[in-house]
Amino acid sequence: MTDLNQIGLNAKKASVLLNRMMQEKKNNALRLCAEALLENANDILSANAVDLAIAEKNGMKSSLIDRLRLTKERLEGMAEGLKEIIALPDPIGEVLSIKIRPNGLNIGQKVVPLGVVGIIYESRPNVTADAFGLCFKTGNAVILRGGSDAIHSNKAIVKVIREGLTKAGCTPDAIQLIEDTSREKVVELMRMNRYIDVLIPRGGAGLIRTVVENSTIPVIETGTGNCHIYVDESADFAMALDIIDNAKTQRLGVCNACESLVIHKKISQEFIPQLVQRLSSKDIEIRADEEACSISSQCVPATEEDYGTEYLDRIISLKIVESIDEAIDHINYYNTKHSDAIITKDYSKAMKFLNEVDAAAVYVNASTRFTDGNEFGFGAEIGISTQKLHARGPMGLKALTTTKYIIMGDGQIR
Repeated sequence: MTDLNQIGLNAKKASVLLNRMMQEKKNNALRLCAEALLENANDILSANAVDLAIAEKNGMKSSLIDRLRLTKERLEGMAEGLKEIIALPDPIGEVLSIKIRPNGLNIGQKVVPLGVVGIIYESRPNVTADAFGLCFKTGNAVILRGGSDAIHSNKAIVKVIREGLTKAGCTPDAIQLIEDTSREKVVELMRMNRYIDVLIPRGGAGLIRTVVENSTIPVIETGTGNCHIYVDESADFAMALDIIDNAKTQRLGVCNACESLVIHKKISQEFIPQLVQRLSSKDIEIRADEEACSISSQCVPATEEDYGTEYLDRIISLKIVESIDEAIDHINYYNTKHSDAIITKDYSKAMKFLNEVDAAAVYVNASTRFTDGNEFGFGAEIGISTQKLHARGPMGLKALTTTKYIIMGDGQIR
């Protein structure tokens, strides 16, 4: 189906039905959809194999192929994500507060769905299931436009979920996929403010910039992750090396991977050789400033562009600084407001870092890889918001809701 007006109309109608749906019915539908993902695993993996073969033929780099790849374990994780959403409290219908005005009016705020959510995303087919689960639980219909790289995988996943919804007695139009991945259709989607209440782009900086600059629909920016780790002069070296290794190498092609290091000058002579040894064992190239290159010949000279780059590859930048203030200034200038960490034993510096670094998630002595909806206890996530309005950080159920005022009186007039 490529008639976007019809897709929009179907989604609008579905959102009305979802808004009326009781929690028990929503949870049962999510359970059946999770079961359907597992029961149809072979079909989904076969479709994914087609996408992988095309990606390899087109020379896609290995870190991005990893984002695209589905395995039995990852499918099980997608199904488990839906089951975890079932266990979460349903926020819809909650009345946050009621205050009685002097005139006797009772004024409160009630949590309600956003309505229709549009999501434009790249490569990662697990987003398809995660986005559906969170939107469905919060009474939102979702329109998905995945990238051409994952089109066969996304079609297979959406087909299975729609079958699960039908089995549960729910409208399958709670989830719709735009199968035409042409630029013309995505531009048309960005103009569908008649039907779509919010648009969420998940992908690289180019995609997000395009959506922000061209959409007539309100946009929640997500994703781009030039994440930093600052190693303070008081840091425990073993802890710092383990955290950097995990943050950079566990998965290269994810937005919460560390892309930039900042090292205090007082420890640079001793720490950098150990760092180079650890990262070189994982084939990580370090692009560093002149001083760091003089400490280790294995470092490659960095350009100005390197400090602001989200590599999603076996590359990391490194900058030596003389103080925590210089570290914070450097991070706030080059980061993407995603996730940044400090490794330190100094409490006051830890608090200063938490207070002054401008990011959605700020860590002390922990890996940036924890910036994730599941790790934060949200079951899954719709994305990592790097903006400041409405939602910030991993977006779970609450981020897909809004409120309306409810006012009860007994005949008051003004």
